[in-house]
Amino acid sequence: MKKKPILILIIFLILICTYIVIPYKSIINESIFNVFKPKFHVPENFSKVDNNKNGIADALDIVNGAHKEVLNKTKYISNYFSGGYPPETEGVCTDVIWRGFKAAGINLKDLIDEDIKNNTKLYPRVEGKPEPNIDFRRVPNQDVFFSRHCISLTTEVKARDEENLKQWQPGDIVVFLKGYEHIGIISDKRDKNGIPYVIHNTKPHATTIKLSWFTEPIHGHYRWKYE
Repeated sequence: MKKKPILILIIFLILICTYIVIPYKSIINESIFNVFKPKFHVPENFSKVDNNKNGIADALDIVNGAHKEVLNKTKYISNYFSGGYPPETEGVCTDVIWRGFKAAGINLKDLIDEDIKNNTKLYPRVEGKPEPNIDFRRVPNQDVFFSRHCISLTTEVKARDEENLKQWQPGDIVVFLKGYEHIGIISDKRDKNGIPYVIHNTKPHATTIKLSWFTEPIHGHYRWKYE
């Protein structure tokens, strides 16, 4: 009779490991094993190009533009709008991207619409029928555009690894597609292990989160070609 409670306990522990410990092992490793280590420095390796001549590198303009979404606590509301653009007080993850680029003087909507118009078949999410009012706000479409027009970089994130982490720089774009279509902008902030933070928007509003806290696999990591 005593074996049954023990068996139940074993099954319970297996479930805990499967659904909690394993998916969040990176978070657990960081918090437990790195807590007493000194801050890890990652060299700055982002472009200093300043095309809009405001005295700030375009890469940091993108970060600052995205960060305004966090400061404003832009509500996560997914709607269709005639003209494409949502009100300033609301948006989704893709709106963080074009708003960030807008701060650097880059009109992402026009660029994506033009690329879709000229290369419709390369954009499966469009399904052969371009719709400028929404196409630029869909994660798969932004992913296709960035994969075609940006520098593609590593999708691995390794704590306290200089060669890996210096590939993750402010203004970079990170995309998740498997199981969860999502996109964000790499911040200029890092944790003590060198892991960058991501500026993104998910319910209830825009926030900043450590990149290693995402449990979904990273699909793409892109950097705008600053010229």
